[in-house]
Amino acid sequence: MAKEFTGGVKTLLGDPRKAVLKLSGPMIIGMFVQTLYNIVDGIWVAGLGSDALAAIGLFFPIFMVIISLAAGIGVGGSSAISRKIGAKDRKMAGSTAIHTIVIGVIIGVLFSSAMFPFLKEIFTSIGAKRKVVQLLVSYARVLVGGAVILVFTNIASGILRGEGDTKRAMYAMVFGSGLNIILDPIFIYKLKMGVVGAAWATLTSICVVSVLMIFWLFIKKDTYVDIGFKHFKFNSRIVKDILRVGIPSSFAQMSMALAMFVLNIIIVKAGGTDGIAVFTSAWRIMMLGIVPLIGIAIGVTAVIGAAYGAKNIGKLKTGYLYGIRLGFSIELGVVALVMILAHQFSYLFTYSKGAAHISGDLIKALRWLVWFLPSVPFGMLTSSMFQGIGKGEKSLAVTILRTIIMQVFFSYLFGISLKYGIVGVWWGITVGNVTAAAISFVWGMLTVKGLKRQLG
Repeated sequence: MAKEFTGGVKTLLGDPRKAVLKLSGPMIIGMFVQTLYNIVDGIWVAGLGSDALAAIGLFFPIFMVIISLAAGIGVGGSSAISRKIGAKDRKMAGSTAIHTIVIGVIIGVLFSSAMFPFLKEIFTSIGAKRKVVQLLVSYARVLVGGAVILVFTNIASGILRGEGDTKRAMYAMVFGSGLNIILDPIFIYKLKMGVVGAAWATLTSICVVSVLMIFWLFIKKDTYVDIGFKHFKFNSRIVKDILRVGIPSSFAQMSMALAMFVLNIIIVKAGGTDGIAVFTSAWRIMMLGIVPLIGIAIGVTAVIGAAYGAKNIGKLKTGYLYGIRLGFSIELGVVALVMILAHQFSYLFTYSKGAAHISGDLIKALRWLVWFLPSVPFGMLTSSMFQGIGKGEKSLAVTILRTIIMQVFFSYLFGISLKYGIVGVWWGITVGNVTAAAISFVWGMLTVKGLKRQLG
């Protein structure tokens, strides 16, 4: 049976600075290992040549849509659970968890059914060449077909995060990523499956993690929230509470996928498919910098949700600003690391004869793109603050401002309109992110002041 107050719940209701740090730490480790897997995955695929790298790069926006659906509903459930815990309503926290799982499974099944028949048409429409299209379709069929499993694992992780249990969420991420790293070379090279083997390695790892989540939530049952379907009863208010944050969060992450889709088109126009290979590889390194922020954002959302549920705006503001200061400090360190080790990072993706020719362009991309990272905490953690207080539509607006409006606009302006080519695209991504972050932070601070006046 679940304890009355787990360690995670006690953390949520305690000092906001310590809570952000304690909840963020495990998620940063988990996300870092997951990103390490993404890099290792890219390294193994790089051995197959630049076409294989381009294939997984062009699939990335579709994969982001799957992740958006999964993570969005997970964030919606996590935020709602944290607010119920802050209000000390354990029964409703458990019911919210059950509703989140049901919603996620339905969405996962619908997505796979709708996307699977049209994969070839989608990839052909963005201008992928014949060989790359063949690789793309084979790779995509595996992961799109298993979307419901990916959605479930993300939602289960969101439930754990919502009650402050980020340690087990971390264990699942580390275990899944570690297994994926082991399976990649076996599936890709040992079993001679090529790029499709990378997809099967990913899906296999996700399946194993889903079994682990089922054990924790439904068999061991030692979570604070009580999850059981025996007395499940549909509640439209709970669904609305989840979706009010979950749908905008999904759309926010889909806007990232859409932005990546549009950026891919701009990059193809400015630098061809080699440009895509460069961007895909560089972006994997940029994720090393974004990873700590994702972990901090998860902690900030939970802490702010609990503070808002308890109507404690002082703790809310403290958690929000502490998260931003912590994130900014980390990003400055990442900038220094990438600038110093750009050559070494580039070699990870250009060691094969088929990819060696993009080495110089990749080094240049790394040294330009890294400068957008210090601005990210101001926008990302403002978005998390909005999610924590249940204002999903504002979180969505912040993300759209950064991804679709500013990032795409400046990339097209510098890369195509002003004819600076592929380097201009890197400039545009940086300028767009910095501009959007400044606007978002001002909006976030005004919102906190408004909450203080409203709730006293």
